[in-house]
Amino acid sequence: MTTLLVLTVLVLLSVAIWQMTKIFDLTQVGRKSDDSQISNNNDNKVQGYLMLGFLGFFYAFLVYGLLKWGHLALGTPASEHGPDYDNLMTISFVIIFIVLILTQALLHYFAFKYRGEEGRKALYYADNDKLEFIWTIIPVITLAGLILYGLYTWTNIMFVDENEEDVMVVELYAKQFAWEARYSGKDNVLGKANVRLIEGVNTMGVDVNDPNAQDDIAVQELHIPKGKKVLFKLRSQDIIHSAYMPHFRAQMNCVPGMVTEFAFRPTLTTDEMRQDPAIVEKVTNINKLRAKKSAQLVAEGKTALDPYTFDYLLLCNKICGASHYNMQMKIVVDTPEQFEAWMKDKGTIVKAVKEEKAAKAAEAAGAKKEVPAAQPADTAVVAEVVDSTAVKK
Repeated sequence: MTTLLVLTVLVLLSVAIWQMTKIFDLTQVGRKSDDSQISNNNDNKVQGYLMLGFLGFFYAFLVYGLLKWGHLALGTPASEHGPDYDNLMTISFVIIFIVLILTQALLHYFAFKYRGEEGRKALYYADNDKLEFIWTIIPVITLAGLILYGLYTWTNIMFVDENEEDVMVVELYAKQFAWEARYSGKDNVLGKANVRLIEGVNTMGVDVNDPNAQDDIAVQELHIPKGKKVLFKLRSQDIIHSAYMPHFRAQMNCVPGMVTEFAFRPTLTTDEMRQDPAIVEKVTNINKLRAKKSAQLVAEGKTALDPYTFDYLLLCNKICGASHYNMQMKIVVDTPEQFEAWMKDKGTIVKAVKEEKAAKAAEAAGAKKEVPAAQPADTAVVAEVVDSTAVKK
């Protein structure tokens, strides 16, 4: 309501200013004025100074933005390749800011210095091969360096030799609007899966007849061990999703009909990341906001918000539908010992399917027993009918 009121006031203020300018124009009727549409020296001077003023505003807003929202950038990376990723991002930003500051300064300064003046003519400047070479070779070298460094970093991140490296294979399955994870079990090989096989508890369409699927485990909360390289195989049930794990600097599209993959080695457990100073500060700020909102909710007779606790999250980074914002899954990075303890009591998908079939069979058998079989007429009733007939005779 407050936003609507503010917008209404701004619209009315704009209309009032517009009407005042019309009234001012009417008061100038009969006075000598320059009504031509051709700019004069004064107009050009005003425009030149406005360009310098806009440059100052641009730089001031740039500094303000960095100070105001700079803390929202992700902090300590929680994966082995994270520092390389952050270094590439930092280098790119530094170059972009340098180029941005220089080019904007030159653009606005030249617009001021060479503003229009009566009698001034543009200078014809012939081609200068040396100048052309300089401003061509500098971007070429800079971009080539960024591309080569990025390619090197990308290759290190993406290259995984499943036969030589000690990796754990995990599948992430995307669907509107949820995630499921499947562990490859002791054989470290995922069983085949197909969307046509989805039925009952087999929500990922795993082929339970495949030998490699016999030890596969499905979970709703993803746990991974610290220090262990994890190879994620990504599938989608319906449309294109994007598996995004920001604190691990990992993102990969999930495409229907194909399997994509991404690998990383987690370096910080969930408990360790919760003690990171930047995370502690963020959690404190979030809980201040939640406490303020909770006070408002309690005053309205509603339930207060629970305190926020940091967790790693798997998000969808594609706008995949109405509940896209809610498509997330909790990720827990454990110590190897904690991970083994967590995995110990997890049942396999094959076992769950067998139990479901057994339960359905038992339910069907029980239903048959409950239906009474066709019985002959009650003997007592028959005897009574016979006796009454005999009496009548």
